[in-house]
Amino acid sequence: MAPQWCTRQVFRCFKWLERAGDRLTGAAGPVFVTLAVVLLSTGLFCFLDVILPSLPWPWVTTPVCLLIALNLFAHYYYVCTISPGFVPDSPRNHGSRLLWARRREDSRGRQLTGVRWSEDVQITRAATSKCRKCGEMRPERSHHCRICNRCVLKYDHHCPVRINQCVGLHNERHFVLFMVYLVISSFCYAAFGWRHVLLGLGWFNEPWPYLAPPMAFLLTYILAVVLFLAVSAMAGWHLYMVASGETSVETQDHEQYRKIAKQRGETFVNCYDLGWRKNLELFFNVGPTGYPLYTLVVPLRVEPYTDGRSWARRPGFEQHVGVRPGEELTDEDDD
Repeated sequence: MAPQWCTRQVFRCFKWLERAGDRLTGAAGPVFVTLAVVLLSTGLFCFLDVILPSLPWPWVTTPVCLLIALNLFAHYYYVCTISPGFVPDSPRNHGSRLLWARRREDSRGRQLTGVRWSEDVQITRAATSKCRKCGEMRPERSHHCRICNRCVLKYDHHCPVRINQCVGLHNERHFVLFMVYLVISSFCYAAFGWRHVLLGLGWFNEPWPYLAPPMAFLLTYILAVVLFLAVSAMAGWHLYMVASGETSVETQDHEQYRKIAKQRGETFVNCYDLGWRKNLELFFNVGPTGYPLYTLVVPLRVEPYTDGRSWARRPGFEQHVGVRPGEELTDEDDD
């Protein structure tokens, strides 16, 4: 009994430290977001002042660079301000403001908003279960966030450092696009700015002719290189999960399901996986039955293809294959 009691106390200590860390990062979230805005703005100023005037074909490179910067800041604003979607919330309607993308219409004048009007995709109502932490009846793919203390629709993860909230159904598209444009931006900064780094270091023994201080440019250049390497891996992994029809949480769960199914001589099949192309179309809600493809390069708001209470599935699949009732993983028990 004594070893078990000691082990239990150790785990409780770790849980306490984990929850304390969650509260600390949650409280400091606005500071992290402010710092991110300052760093992004400093990098943009240095790019416009130092790098952009030296690029060839300015009539081409200037609009492209400004469009990339617009996407970067717009998607960061969206992902920080748009609620991820909580289970008790009412289903949202398409907005009518300027920042919303115009919905596609078919030949009969119906507005197409994604899989709701698709004939080549099966969509069924989500099963519901009761959350053991908050008591909410929640649809499948929802999880309880221990920092927000609420159940989030299509919960991916809580990001206290970059966006100070959860990534879920209504802001996951903007989160991924923000990372993609951050990778593109940092690559352009690193690829086109290295000659100016040498000038800032005094390599050419010439005066620094720009408004941006050389130290600010050098520091943002180093940051751009680091961000390109780090965020490229993160963005690539998220795009891989999207193409597989999974969220971050589901990727971990499905790995366990595969092991359990393999022990029984079965094969786990993800019922949400419709193939990489259809998965990407549904996630970004573009294509023949979604929004136009230009919404990937013009930073407009786009509603998801579902309200989080129905999901597209493989034809003939109502649930995962290889997982039996009672084996589904739920949120961790803090007790």
